[in-house]
Amino acid sequence: MARMLSQLPLPLLPAGAAEIAPGVGFVTGVEGGLVAVHGLATFAWDAGDEAGRRLAAVQLVRLRAASQGQVAEAFGVDPATIWRWDQAAAAAGVAGLVPARRGPKGASKLTPGLAARIAGLDAAGQTLRQIAAATGVSTFTVRAALGRVRPDSQAPPAAGRGGAPDQRDGETAAAEEPLPVLPDPVPRDGERALARWGLLGEGAEPVFAAGARYPLAGLLLALPALEAAGLLESARQVYGRLRNGYYGLAATLLTLVFLALAGEPRAEGATRVPPAALGRVLGLDRAPEVKTIRRKLGELAAAGQAANLIMALARRHAAARPQVLGFLYVDGHARAYYGTRTVQKTHIARLKFPAPATVETWVTDAGGDPVFMVVAEPSESLAGELKRLLPQLRQVAGEGRRVTVCFDRGGWSPALFADITGAGFDLLTWRKGPAPDLPADEFTTITCTDDRGREHHYDLADATVTLTIHDGPRKGQAVSLRQVTRRVPAKAGGTRQIHALTSRTDLPAGEVCWRLTSRWREENYFRYARTHFALDALDSHAATPDDPGRLVPNPAKKTAAAQVRHAEILAAATQAQRDASLAALRNPAPGQPVTITNQMTNALDAPVEAAHRELEAAEDAAAAVPARIRLGEIAPDMVRLEAEVKQITHAIRMAAYNAETTLARALDGHYARAGDEAYALIREALTASGDICPGNGQLLIRLDPLTAPRRTQALAALCDQLNQAQACYPGTNLILRYDVKPHPGIA
Repeated sequence: MARMLSQLPLPLLPAGAAEIAPGVGFVTGVEGGLVAVHGLATFAWDAGDEAGRRLAAVQLVRLRAASQGQVAEAFGVDPATIWRWDQAAAAAGVAGLVPARRGPKGASKLTPGLAARIAGLDAAGQTLRQIAAATGVSTFTVRAALGRVRPDSQAPPAAGRGGAPDQRDGETAAAEEPLPVLPDPVPRDGERALARWGLLGEGAEPVFAAGARYPLAGLLLALPALEAAGLLESARQVYGRLRNGYYGLAATLLTLVFLALAGEPRAEGATRVPPAALGRVLGLDRAPEVKTIRRKLGELAAAGQAANLIMALARRHAAARPQVLGFLYVDGHARAYYGTRTVQKTHIARLKFPAPATVETWVTDAGGDPVFMVVAEPSESLAGELKRLLPQLRQVAGEGRRVTVCFDRGGWSPALFADITGAGFDLLTWRKGPAPDLPADEFTTITCTDDRGREHHYDLADATVTLTIHDGPRKGQAVSLRQVTRRVPAKAGGTRQIHALTSRTDLPAGEVCWRLTSRWREENYFRYARTHFALDALDSHAATPDDPGRLVPNPAKKTAAAQVRHAEILAAATQAQRDASLAALRNPAPGQPVTITNQMTNALDAPVEAAHRELEAAEDAAAAVPARIRLGEIAPDMVRLEAEVKQITHAIRMAAYNAETTLARALDGHYARAGDEAYALIREALTASGDICPGNGQLLIRLDPLTAPRRTQALAALCDQLNQAQACYPGTNLILRYDVKPHPGIA
């Protein structure tokens, strides 16, 4: 069987035969098929005899009458399919070529009686899931019983990069004919096979199949805002492209953004989101899963460009929203670490005690939206981080623009104040340490309206102070700042004064106060991002050894200082005891003579002198202990947690948060409770189901109504605003169009 044919091919092929290879003809018809080799009928099969058809294909390859590729092309399958048929025949003979039955193996559960019961439950107003639970079948069976599923042959065609294959508008097509519910995605087996061998290029193109009730269709609402944030464009500029594969850079980033907006911001969250459901909004057959996401993040991290990505997003943010960069809020954020590695400890304000943590420095705009972040150096103060950030702040703000940098008391340093003003920035912060109170007659009640139209009333006094620099290169210099003092009620009764310092002399005193108190918007972002965007998540378990030569605070210094304090307390107690005893000798009871001798005085002074000698020894010992020592001397196994992957995920989640915030703010004026429920409404809308209908260069997303009519109306107003953006789906020319189905019972 395996010998090569040596007979010369006859000059003629059977009538109507297609030539597979020289001398090999292939004829098919309604009655079956036939293969002629060298003019002789060699293989034949009847209509429906799939095993005979497959056997003919296998034997042609084994005879070497035609190549595997030629046979596959003639039989309308992939070469890999011919190979699988050959393996099946070798393992089980002709029986191995008999196709297994598709679909359910038993009788249909959808009997006429069950269909009538389903129709009755639907008429009673129950949902598909409730009906499925009551009848013991799947929701697909329920839809089939209700006539809401139609054959695949009637499904409208798909659209990809070039738009729809027909000339009808997507909205018109959706209105003229019903869409299939959750149709199968466009087959991508060929592209996956090419990607497996590195022949596809960087990522498969998005292709959408028209269908109804797509889960997570609401995630597409974020695309116009995400385009404005510039995540995909900035990543393309920084990273260029990923290695050849099925999931490219855009698909990887969109997956992570969509996961974050769906409430699963970590890579592990992909296990809780159906890959097929997420794949439909990506324009793919299925979304990447955890292992693939981690591999893609590792590939991006290997480039070492995370900081550049964050700065590119910051510049895009500044260019798109220059009006919010007049005030930049800077603060540190500690990400607590609960693992087993030895990590530098730092004070965590919300826990109120030191713990292993990685410290990051965040910069937000006047509205509290994140602009960029950097990983802080271990043991570095906010003042030191602010000085290190000045060049990056200038990159974001642009040359010549005078931006006000706002920070809390952790950045208190007169030398830093001079550096900030010298770099062309203004500053706004709280005064730290004791300061004299101002007279009561200098205070005036001032009313101020903030950027959201709310009125604030302050009891303020305005003055100027001069601070002397006591260390560093600017030692001996002085910096003059404006001091705005606010008088507030004290907890114990009365009043107390809080001092704010700024280099801005043009700001009204009331605005100085509310701008500084608005620093809590940054804290609000930290709290929201911890809850919804996994701000503190450990996105990578990798770590690198810390620098053993790095100078760190010497723990022995703290012990020596404690000994000094103990010696001071002992000396003070001994002195008090000596004074009390001497006073008793000098003031005897009436009628009782007392003689104070030198021996008595010396006996009283001896413990005091000994205590002072111990105090001096403790002070000398403390002075001899260095304040900082090399890290390797006290913690040689100290490590730093991996920061590159974390910065990449920070960049992605910042873009996702800013997109969500843009959508929430767009509800102002369209939703009565936008101030309290805007973010909750957007989160509901982003996870809503809906129809996706490509057509005529557009991608129509028609969302299902939300939980309440007022929310559905607000979402409709939001869709009108998004349609004005004329944004395109990434990687295609399809213009995004949004609509909302009317709420049931509402005209």
